[in-house]
Amino acid sequence: MDEIRKSGKSVEEAIAAALTELGASKEDVSITVIEEGSKGFLGVFGGKDAVVLVKKNFNPERAAENFLREVFLSMGLIVKIEAQLKDKHLLINLTGEDMGILIGKRGQTLDALQYLVNLVVNKNSNSYVSVMLDTENYRQRRKETLETLAFNLAKKVKHTKKNVVLEPMNPYERRIIHSALQNDRFVTTYSEGEEPYRNVVITLK
Repeated sequence: MDEIRKSGKSVEEAIAAALTELGASKEDVSITVIEEGSKGFLGVFGGKDAVVLVKKNFNPERAAENFLREVFLSMGLIVKIEAQLKDKHLLINLTGEDMGILIGKRGQTLDALQYLVNLVVNKNSNSYVSVMLDTENYRQRRKETLETLAFNLAKKVKHTKKNVVLEPMNPYERRIIHSALQNDRFVTTYSEGEEPYRNVVITLK
């Protein structure tokens, strides 16, 4: 439940009841006073209750954490989730035992989880929030591996004068290859194919 309409003898009483039912604090919600309420004649006759509409403010970090907790619970995993929002970028770090299960082959499981969290976070967000899911510094290690691969394959292209087609990669990993070789004087890169089988081609300029 993300919003609730409550009444009470006063606005404060109605708000307090709504916050209790939502399990939220005043800082986490938006409050609309629908009816101020009145005590009526002599404080007894014709009085009206105050009515408020209290709605939870969307919190990308909380939405991501709640979703991931449910996923890990269903997988029987105990995982610590640390989420931090910086300039519309939600960085989520996962720690626990046997995190290799969450990484999967070439990061495919981690990428799939990241994609799902992206959907959850942006479903109710007013502006797009990019999500980066990481564990055991996998993203940085993978970046370094791909950069080394890009440099080595660029040397191969220069030597053989033949194009090299890399294995299909997600957009994030393709950008790493493109970025690594963007200043090379002798080779250039482009992407071809359709998702999820889109790959990078390294060719002579």
